[in-house]
Amino acid sequence: MMRLGAGTRIWIVAGVTDLRRGFVGLSGMVQTVLKDDPFSGQVFVFRGRRGDLIKLLWWAGDGLCLFAKRLEHGRFIWPQATSGTVSLTQAQLSMPLEGIDWRRPVRTQAPQLAV
Repeated sequence: MMRLGAGTRIWIVAGVTDLRRGFVGLSGMVQTVLKDDPFSGQVFVFRGRRGDLIKLLWWAGDGLCLFAKRLEHGRFIWPQATSGTVSLTQAQLSMPLEGIDWRRPVRTQAPQLAV
């Protein structure tokens, strides 16, 4: 279970990433391509070509953590940009992990008259 601090930054890495990469490959990508520090405590989220698999790389203070999630149906919504990053809040991160479009969350039911 990820326990992120209140100030933890979360970055979606735009474009497609070769998700055969593990700790070394993804942290190297953060350093060389994104020019960021993988050991900063920030979370970096990568998506594969098919769109049904994401990996999250996070420094937990005493080691790197690599989380993966594959959707059985559908695809993760991703920015159209081919490079760079998009910042998310922790609430926005929970949406794609549940298969929800984080850009336009919609209530499942309209509020009713309170009596």
